[in-house]
Amino acid sequence: MDILSLFWLFFMLSALQPVVRQRMREAARSRMIAKIERSGGTRVILLVHRQETMSLLGFPLMRFIDIQDSEEVIRAIHLTDPEEPIDLVLHTPGGLVLASLQIARAIARHEGKVRVVVPHYAMSGGTLIALAADEIVMCEHAILGPVDPQLDSVCRGLYS
Repeated sequence: MDILSLFWLFFMLSALQPVVRQRMREAARSRMIAKIERSGGTRVILLVHRQETMSLLGFPLMRFIDIQDSEEVIRAIHLTDPEEPIDLVLHTPGGLVLASLQIARAIARHEGKVRVVVPHYAMSGGTLIALAADEIVMCEHAILGPVDPQLDSVCRGLYS
């Protein structure tokens, strides 16, 4: 094998390594969620936004609660037996008011007990969601933030 082939092989393996690592993390996470569900008799749903681990070409991407999140969480709630308790793990900087409100309403309408677990923080829309639950469990140093909906420049022009 010549040096150019070795370079391309190294380049390809380096490019695939983050993808493989992410898939391994997702598989481990799925196994742990299934284990928690079996042992606790609850449905576990995650709404986690980790900006510090996501980047595009080295630039961090900001993640927040959006319509896709509300669709996925509401689908998970609807697929859960109405009497089955739900544990929602919430770690988010907040996000769209519409999406947060949709999730909060789905939580409030669930017949079974809904417990929100906040390991680090649930800000703004995350706090709105947490307040809709029957119980909030927080780590000793976890925080909830103020619910502070932001209006874009178009809306500000309408109300000024």
